[in-house]
Order: sequence, then structure tokens, then C-alpha cells
Amino acid sequence: MTVVLMLGSAPMALQAVGWPRRFDTLLAINNAHRIRPDWDYAIYPWDFPPDRIPTPRPGQTLITETDFVLAQNAHGGFVYAGATMAYTAAYWALHTLRPRVIAAFGCDMHYPPGQTHFYGQGTPDPLRPDITLRSLEAKSVRLMALAARQGCAMVNLSSGPSRLLFPRTTLADLPTVKPHPLDPQKVETALQRETALHYHTPTGRYWEDLPRYDVAEIDALDALWLACAE
Repeated sequence: MTVVLMLGSAPMALQAVGWPRRFDTLLAINNAHRIRPDWDYAIYPWDFPPDRIPTPRPGQTLITETDFVLAQNAHGGFVYAGATMAYTAAYWALHTLRPRVIAAFGCDMHYPPGQTHFYGQGTPDPLRPDITLRSLEAKSVRLMALAARQGCAMVNLSSGPSRLLFPRTTLADLPTVKPHPLDPQKVETALQRETALHYHTPTGRYWEDLPRYDVAEIDALDALWLACAE
């Protein structure tokens, strides 16, 4: 696997309908499978409405919590990674497909008034009050750092406002993008802090054990990750 297009549900995601297939794999998050019929993987959470789950054709695969919890745990778990599907999908791809590039489109987690998703008004899951989502920007830097350690570039194809701190690029430039350089010592410091905190949840259901987690420690850890991109 070389280039993965990770497609979200922002209104702009509809622009991908007519894109040439300048990527090797199309990973559709939640409802994004409705945008292009040529998706390779469709990933969705345990509470996704059953009537919205696509019927896979030959060569297409559905990805559920049975698959992505293990992948997320391999990269530190939901508390550190951020429990929203854009990050979950990216860590699954990083772990399972081991690509050279993961290109996000329509995954900006920016919700201005009005239409929030390509299909109309949806629930902005990343904005829910959650211990793992206190800084979406910090979680994006963490993902970028762990991907880079694996030789994978995280990039953003969107042009509008975004909570993702990935470098911007275009579809045409995907063959030449490289991992964004981050301060390796700062990355190591953040990872060591994660190890010391030991906020691991093998089941993925971190919300069942919330008293374990100190908000101040999470915020301090997020600050360490943000510093990696400075």
C-alpha cells in the first residue's frame, strides 16, 4: 500500500466524486462511502446506524471496532490518540496498511453554522466533551509524529479551516510528499510521558474508567505534543 485517501463527511468531501484515482486505497469514514462507490474500506463505530452500513462488493471490506481497537492500542490507545473516527481511521490505516502517505480530505473537524456534513446537518462528534478530545490539534500532531516514525506522511488535501495540523498538499503532489519533520527529542519526551501516565485501555472503552484520568495531566501531555510542531 502506498497512498491512502482517507475520506470524511465535510461538505467539501463531495469534491472527491470526480477525482481521478491518484491513490492506491480509498478509506471511507462513516457516511463517506456514499460519496464514491469505489471505496476499498469503510470504517465506522459500534453505534453507527445499521441502515447506513454499506453492503460491500467484491474487493471491499468493512472495518469495525473488532479491527480498529487492536490497531489503536498498538499506537497507545484511545486516550492518547483521540477517540474520534478521523484519528481512529488513520491509526487503523497506519497499523494495517502501512502506507507511505495518508491523505485526509473532508476530515477537518471544523463546524461553522449551517450545513456540517455533505448529507446535511449532522452531529459534530469531535466537539463532544470528552477527555480524549480536549485538543484536536495536539492529537493531530501526535498522529503525524507516530506516522513519520513509520515512514508515513500525514497530509491534508482540504483547503479550508482545519483542526488538523498536517501539511497541506494537492492530489497531484501526493507521489512526492514526505513525512513532515518534527523535533525527535520533543516527540520522545511526549512518548515517555505517555508511558509514565499509563493511561491504557485494552478494551477501548476508556469512558468506563474515567476516574483514572487526570484532566491536568492530559492537558500537559497535549502541550508536549503541540510543542513538537513548533
